[in-house]
Amino acid sequence: MDPSRPTSESSVSVSQIAAAGTAGGESALSKIPSRRGYFRWVICTLLLLGTTKNYMDRNVLGVLRVTLQHDLGWNEIDYGNLVIVFQAAYALGMLAVGWLVDRLGTRLGYALAMIFWSLASMGTALASSLTGFAVSRFALGFGEAAVFPASIKAVAEWFPKKERALATGIFNSGTNVGAMLAPVVVAWISVRWGWRGAFIGIGSLGFVWLAFWLMIYRKPEEHTRVSKEELDYIRSDPQDDLAKTKWVRLVPLRQTWAFAVGKFLIDPIWWFYLFWMPGFFQTKHGLSLTRVGLPLIAIYVIADAGSVAGGWISSFLIKSGRSINAGRKIAMLICAIGVMPVVYAYRVESTWSAVLLIGLAAACHQGFSANLYTVTSDMFPAQAVGSVTGIGGMAGAVGGLLIAWVVGHVLQWTGSYMIPFFIAGATYLVALAIIHVLAPRLEPARIA
Repeated sequence: MDPSRPTSESSVSVSQIAAAGTAGGESALSKIPSRRGYFRWVICTLLLLGTTKNYMDRNVLGVLRVTLQHDLGWNEIDYGNLVIVFQAAYALGMLAVGWLVDRLGTRLGYALAMIFWSLASMGTALASSLTGFAVSRFALGFGEAAVFPASIKAVAEWFPKKERALATGIFNSGTNVGAMLAPVVVAWISVRWGWRGAFIGIGSLGFVWLAFWLMIYRKPEEHTRVSKEELDYIRSDPQDDLAKTKWVRLVPLRQTWAFAVGKFLIDPIWWFYLFWMPGFFQTKHGLSLTRVGLPLIAIYVIADAGSVAGGWISSFLIKSGRSINAGRKIAMLICAIGVMPVVYAYRVESTWSAVLLIGLAAACHQGFSANLYTVTSDMFPAQAVGSVTGIGGMAGAVGGLLIAWVVGHVLQWTGSYMIPFFIAGATYLVALAIIHVLAPRLEPARIA
């Protein structure tokens, strides 16, 4: 069996995790039927579930946007300001969490972040004013900033380079799964227990994930379920002995800027889809809170396929003999071109035509993003990946802050989505061109 194809193993992995949870502790893992050589995909499944939880939390506000605007009297600028607060906190969090994950390690760093942002999500239920929501969203954004630095670092610890894009694509698909589940679960909870119940219910799921994470996650060389053959495969790339890297040594590097500029340009587009699409379908296409779920599910199912496909394309090209540089950039170019039709999404009258255009764009974004994340572990040693990802995540959050201001004011002044969708369709080719100029061969960074 090809170790780069985890689909069947991933389905087993969920049942393995559940079995371990019922038995309890590391000893329970010894009772799991042996699947020698594939335990790294169990870790990938945990990362997928953590990312799913992360995106369910941040999506609650977007799903409830129209309801809260009606109940609390917000306008488009007020909502945009809440998104800005979240993005500002996310950017500030990125200043700390990449460093924190590198210092504390993946296991403890991710666990602490999950506790913090889950409590922040649940705490939103206590808010009754715009200021209260702003405080809760700030705390949520700060804590959620850890998810990608921690996950990328885990992939660098558990996967050889030729599988990292695929593994990243799989856990990154949790962004779509979370965004897909949120409208259904949030609508179901809010109809029965109100919007406050939605924040409490979604937030509390983090502690379920936390139990499995602490029980299962270790470094490969410390894990009893990793065979010698699998460990050798994971460690098949040349290893370096570089000590933990300070940010000041990373900031001047072209490779750091290639990743950061890419994130600055493309992340705001994803934030736009995440925070404004529920309202777009409610206001533009007249869907109610309980009916908006199906179009959003369709969009994120399509996006989910794009996340995995984008990682698979580059992994396939590399295994077929292409260089890492060619494999990553060809996949990103395909995605950048595939995004472009979304510029017409604001014009179409059919709800499902809009769904197809936005779904294709979201899929291509996720494929592009999976490869962009992976280039950090291509160009940097594992000890620096968390910090570099943090720098890029901060840049992406700053870009998200700007798009929130633009979209909020454009919608308040014009009521039209034309400008946001035009930006969404044109950005990726620009991003890829800049990445190629700054890192023409994706060569490993020379850290002084």
